[in-house]
Amino acid sequence: MARIAGVDIPRDKRVVISLTYIYGIGTTTAEAVLKSADVSAETRVRDLTNDELDRIRAEVDKLKIEGDLRREKNLNIKRLQEIGSYRGSRHRFGLPVRGQNTKNNARTRKGPAKSIAGKKK
Repeated sequence: MARIAGVDIPRDKRVVISLTYIYGIGTTTAEAVLKSADVSAETRVRDLTNDELDRIRAEVDKLKIEGDLRREKNLNIKRLQEIGSYRGSRHRFGLPVRGQNTKNNARTRKGPAKSIAGKKK
């Protein structure tokens, strides 16, 4: 396996797909990285030369990925909670943050349904 940004990317997949295994890199960003590194998106990771891998690593190092991105994301949520914003309180209570309806849905965010004794529909 090739190691880029501390992540072992799969050898048998195309490079553009393998790069998406890195947190913070999706298909669009992966294509942009490969274009600027002058590497074909169709090549498999096992067929890359060391020079191509070094160029990809150099381009990926310019991005905010993995631990730095996770840390920034958590700090942003913590900031919202500290200033007492509506979004911060929704994060604190584990409810949907972006205005979704919660009467019937939102089970992913709220967790499994808790039954209430004596409640009828």
